[in-house]
Amino acid sequence: MAKKAQKIVIDSKMCKGCHICISVCPHAVLEKANEVDNRGFFLPIVADLEACKVCRLCEMECPDFAIAVVSDE
Repeated sequence: MAKKAQKIVIDSKMCKGCHICISVCPHAVLEKANEVDNRGFFLPIVADLEACKVCRLCEMECPDFAIAVVSDE
């Protein structure tokens, strides 16, 4: 049975809006927010949680360790 993501947590205090997580995701799970946060960054948001295959590329490539994928395992 394929892994499923229960949620994807993006730490808004750690994230600087570089969007590496968006660019490395092969399933278009994340996208850029339409509004800036209180620091002026367009943070990533979860666009399609159901599309997540728990490959964790977003976690591995984040230079600030600001994203975590919580799976059903």
